[in-house]
Amino acid sequence: MKGGITMKGNMNNMMKQMQKMQKQMMKAQEELKDKSVEGTAGGGMVTVTVNGHKEVTDIVIKEEAVDPDDIDMLQDLVLAATNDALKKVDDLVNQDMGQFTKGMNLPGMF
Repeated sequence: MKGGITMKGNMNNMMKQMQKMQKQMMKAQEELKDKSVEGTAGGGMVTVTVNGHKEVTDIVIKEEAVDPDDIDMLQDLVLAATNDALKKVDDLVNQDMGQFTKGMNLPGMF
């Protein structure tokens, strides 16, 4: 095929682009570990910090949240703050990794 692009050339270019994108995705996933978000509950009485790999890195409980007669409330606050932080991590991951999947329908990939 004179002056045209061969099928082999297209495949090689596509493979190079895929490898480049894969390296960029791996780098972005690694960088997520250095990012963190905070989830809060009870007007900031409980704060949970989670990194981009969904690891809880810190929990802060203000003194006024601790009532020995109402442990259930404290447990609920910790749970709510943790779930809030995890939702924010999902949003962060979708934002950071979404650049690689724009226009693709890949359910459950991230």
